[in-house]
Amino acid sequence: MRRNVSLEEISDGKLYGSNDMVKADCQDCKGCCDCCTGMGDSVILDPLDVHRLSVNLGKAPQELIEKELVLGVSDGNILPHLSMEGKEERCVFLNQEGRCSIHSFRPGFCRLFPLGRYYEDGSFQYILQIHECKKQNRSKIKVKKWIDTPDLKKYERFAADWHYFLLDVQEVLYNTEDSALIKNLNMYVVSRFYLTPYDKERDFYEQFYERLKEGKELLALR
Repeated sequence: MRRNVSLEEISDGKLYGSNDMVKADCQDCKGCCDCCTGMGDSVILDPLDVHRLSVNLGKAPQELIEKELVLGVSDGNILPHLSMEGKEERCVFLNQEGRCSIHSFRPGFCRLFPLGRYYEDGSFQYILQIHECKKQNRSKIKVKKWIDTPDLKKYERFAADWHYFLLDVQEVLYNTEDSALIKNLNMYVVSRFYLTPYDKERDFYEQFYERLKEGKELLALR
């Protein structure tokens, strides 16, 4: 999601690496679930998020789209985001006790919070958002421990490559008035990267990069 703001407006102004300490630890939230309500369509998912949900919930990606996930438009791209329910717009995975029912395989957006990513020069660094979490007196924790993601270096490379691929797709979408091209390109991204299941017996990243190579070749042929 593009945000036309300065670092100082949304963060403490610092850039962090995965080995840096940052005041992000909410001490297990202790009864607070504010970041799981009222989020609208902002919890956008990447292909790994949907793959994890599909595998751990035992549902095909298409089944998830019909209930737990919603397709929406973000900066011109059609992408899935978590569904919010009721007047309070509670995350569909938030249980009655106000706890996350998918915590062990929660999406990357949720793993980051209240951190964010600052993309630059084909990669990114982490930022600490200062207006998003209401928890006071958060503790310091190492970024990589807070994110709690296996194969972090592979994951960070994937996250960056996916981000910049979507920017390339956006460039095509913003510079054409061909409605058929816009529809077909968006359908391709959703179908190829999200709805077509990844083989559970193979490495996810290997399969993703096969598809990314196809996607880049498709953009080059437009």
